[in-house]
Amino acid sequence: MSEIKKELYELVTNTMIPEVENYIEDLHKLIENNEQTDETLEEVRDMESFLVELQNILLAIDENKIEDEQAKEILEKINKMIEEHSEH
Repeated sequence: MSEIKKELYELVTNTMIPEVENYIEDLHKLIENNEQTDETLEEVRDMESFLVELQNILLAIDENKIEDEQAKEILEKINKMIEEHSEH
């Protein structure tokens, strides 16, 4: 496995998936406490879809179905997303 794929795999496994799962859990708590809005329900759907996308990235890396260039692009997008999120 190339370094870029390892870096992407580790970022998705150790940072992105746990963060998304925690956020989904927080959204579900809002729903359980009947504190949700229409946006909350939409966010749950969006985040669950995003979680599946992250899992598919890991699967593609495991099955060597992703090129280094694709891995680099995805890594850059995720890093940009993290950077934008940390600014808020």
